[in-house]
Amino acid sequence: MDNEKIDKIIDKHHCEASSLIQVLLEIQSENHWLPKEALERVSERLEVPLTRIQHIATFYKAFSLVPKGRHEIHICMGTACHVRGATRILDTVQDLTGIKPGETDSNLKFSLQTVNCLGCCALGPVMEVDGKHHGKIAPANVADVLKKYD
Repeated sequence: MDNEKIDKIIDKHHCEASSLIQVLLEIQSENHWLPKEALERVSERLEVPLTRIQHIATFYKAFSLVPKGRHEIHICMGTACHVRGATRILDTVQDLTGIKPGETDSNLKFSLQTVNCLGCCALGPVMEVDGKHHGKIAPANVADVLKKYD
């Protein structure tokens, strides 16, 4: 991500240090991760110590300091989803993508995470891809869902 794009995001928030988290969220959304160079630019422009920015970026799960895939897969492992077969969904996703939770595939197509709840327990088991919920999903349907994401 180049400095021009970062500056545009920062300028949108009037270079206010109080907008730090929002700035980081927008960079993360645009770039799928927070490169060190981007953090350094934010530090410089917002006049916030880099150590504070790194602390925030490592504290919140929404941020990643390593490259993420273009498509983020979340598998709900909450109680309702678990009892309805979430582990089978997770196993199927791992078999199809070749990655485990917390990993990104080598061509940066998919990143996989497990979550404790996606807030739609009645639809369990639930798989979310790029914020879109796929409820009452069966292992046999996982491949069809993933094929939609190039």
